[in-house]
Amino acid sequence: MGDDRGPSASARSARVNGLLFVVVVLLVPLGYAFVPAIFNDGDTSWHIAVGQWIAQHGRIPTADPFSFTAYGKPWVAMEWPADLLFASAYGAAGYAGLAAVFAAALMALHAVVFVHLQRRASPIAIVATLLLMDVALATYMLMRPHVLVWPLLALWTALLAHGSETGRPPRLWATLLLTVWTNIHGSFPLAAAIGAALALDALIKAEWKTLRPWLIFAGASLVAVCLNANGPAGLLQPFHVAGLETLHLIDEWQPSTLGRTPIFYCVLFAGLGALLWRGARVPLGRLVLLLAMLGLAFSQMRHQSWFVIVAAVLVPPLLGTRAEPVGRLALLALAGLPLVAIRALLPLTPPESVASPCQLLAAVPPELKGQPVFNEYSFGGPLILAGIRPYIDGRSEMYGDAFVRDYVAIGNGDWARFNRAVDRYHIRWTILPAGNSRLHRELDASGKWRRIYADRVGVIHVRRD
Repeated sequence: MGDDRGPSASARSARVNGLLFVVVVLLVPLGYAFVPAIFNDGDTSWHIAVGQWIAQHGRIPTADPFSFTAYGKPWVAMEWPADLLFASAYGAAGYAGLAAVFAAALMALHAVVFVHLQRRASPIAIVATLLLMDVALATYMLMRPHVLVWPLLALWTALLAHGSETGRPPRLWATLLLTVWTNIHGSFPLAAAIGAALALDALIKAEWKTLRPWLIFAGASLVAVCLNANGPAGLLQPFHVAGLETLHLIDEWQPSTLGRTPIFYCVLFAGLGALLWRGARVPLGRLVLLLAMLGLAFSQMRHQSWFVIVAAVLVPPLLGTRAEPVGRLALLALAGLPLVAIRALLPLTPPESVASPCQLLAAVPPELKGQPVFNEYSFGGPLILAGIRPYIDGRSEMYGDAFVRDYVAIGNGDWARFNRAVDRYHIRWTILPAGNSRLHRELDASGKWRRIYADRVGVIHVRRD
């Protein structure tokens, strides 16, 4: 009787898991792509503008072509393939096209994690993992190049995790992921840490008998990373950014605290609780990797997303449960294509904000658009996309520590510094966020400036002749 019921039970389990795949891998990510908050970052705009510039000039810029304060200064366009993709999607379908790219990237992330876990965790564990991952990633679900790296990070980790289980490295084609990664985002040094940690587990499992294949794989990986279109500058750029003294002035680079990111801590405690409840034994390499990445996540909030994705791949298999694998996943995944197309076809307009100040920019008199402006940091990207040269934008590493410190002091109301900047750069107008800031009050009280427009997003002042 057991034999008669076995295939039927297996078929039902496969159908259930197939349904879970459709829901958590396709429909849930599609839902996130309808949330306007994915455009709550001014950097999206300058990434589009960079892609448009590359398409127009047929090359990657090596110097700043956008601002008036750093025009011509050396600059590394680290994320140029993502910029081209953003520009193409925006040109084809506006913000809806960008949202479709976001949906595709998130679906790919979910698919990688699901496929990796389907033979290593129960359906409940898989669904819980994906939902907890999404909750922790929600803060970072922004239309920026890092979203395109998420599925690459998950796939790289999954391939190496499989290698650690078998004792042998992945096939050499897997190193091509690093070539894509190193050209899309500056987080590629994480790949080395993941590779070293999981290779250690593999070598321990194989009693160091597979050292030679792993060394060959490591060499191929190094070659793949070096295939960077920006050359040595592209390889060194992440370390240059990490060394900036003013990083702490940017929200995403600040340390994690329970007050700043409570959801991350809730997800972290849930994962730790599951490990303790199941009495999981964590292999040495995985343990060192997870602790090191957790340390990064504590030190700077932006690293939380990397830790969460790696943990989603590595932790559930430690809980000791298994699922019935789903067949024909490739066929099910094809259902994502029409869903992405639907997202691209349905119009989307981000709400007015500092990241998308359409009405505010429309109120700028044409004669001012070619004049030097002092702008708030978040307005920099939208100004660039509108064809207006900003004072500063999200490329803080290009402007440098001294410039950023001076800008922050001005934004905090240092009137003397502001006047020096006005004289040095011949600033004719300002565009600042709405609010009762000290700089607003100084501008309003000064007889040299007049307010010409204000809405709930921002305020425009013009220098009196």
